[in-house]
Amino acid sequence: MARNVYRLLVTSTALISASACTLDSFGGPNDTMQFESAFSSAPAGMEAASSSYAADGEGAWGGPRRGRGPGGPGMGSFMGGGLGDDFTGNAGFGRGAHRGPFAAKIDDGCTVAGGDVTCTRNVHGLTATTIYTIRDANNGTQTRIDTATTNSVRTRTTVTGTTTRGRDGANVTATVNNVSDRTVTGLAQGATQRTVNGTSAGSESTTGTNRDGQQFTAVRVSHDTTAGLIVPVSTTTPTYPTAGKVVRRMKITTTMTGGTPTVRERREEITYTGSATAKVSITQDGTTKTCTMALPRGRPNCG
Repeated sequence: MARNVYRLLVTSTALISASACTLDSFGGPNDTMQFESAFSSAPAGMEAASSSYAADGEGAWGGPRRGRGPGGPGMGSFMGGGLGDDFTGNAGFGRGAHRGPFAAKIDDGCTVAGGDVTCTRNVHGLTATTIYTIRDANNGTQTRIDTATTNSVRTRTTVTGTTTRGRDGANVTATVNNVSDRTVTGLAQGATQRTVNGTSAGSESTTGTNRDGQQFTAVRVSHDTTAGLIVPVSTTTPTYPTAGKVVRRMKITTTMTGGTPTVRERREEITYTGSATAKVSITQDGTTKTCTMALPRGRPNCG
């Protein structure tokens, strides 16, 4: 009798343990829906625009997914795929328009009209059109980049169209509308520093199913502003910004089929102080952290 009771207890314990393992596994009730994962990348097509986002062509967001933890970049990384190399001192070095931070490069096959150079290309099924206004140090118009005399380039880009994503278990279709406008001065061969000002705005409207097979719709919008950014130019080592400010914002509104909209917002502000440490402020869903970033090639430190 005692032996039978012992066997019953062992069997019951095993079943309870197995059940607990099942409940704790992916997709179980201990998992949470990770809406913040939308902050990990930029809207589709932003890699073709001029922005501070280190967009890598990942494409449209695949929707929220179940898993432990908050998801997304958290307070130890930047959103939108990270902060672009030119903003962290991880770009190349050298003088002239084709080299160094915020170097200017124009694709072949462009057209010239009214003093501007217009280039159109396909980016993962999206249409990207960029208009370049190129000037020398005397503000004279140029129709191509001259590595010795080109001093400023204004780059205006639009990225529009519809794209799909069918990987990582997600199956979505997104309508994209991105714009950017950036001006870089100090590109001439003899310049010792470059000044950067610009804005960008991205919009991605998505519908489809996430990797859990759940239907959803989402609208992801991004904005960033680069104001008075100054980057010294060197012929021997990469350089990082010494002045100026970058403000980045992103908002995601997600609706699961049969549910109510869920909104997530994040704002990042990077201020360059002239030292090897930039000031960083990160606000996500109303919670603000004051952080720093070591230069070059640092990450947010909010400890």
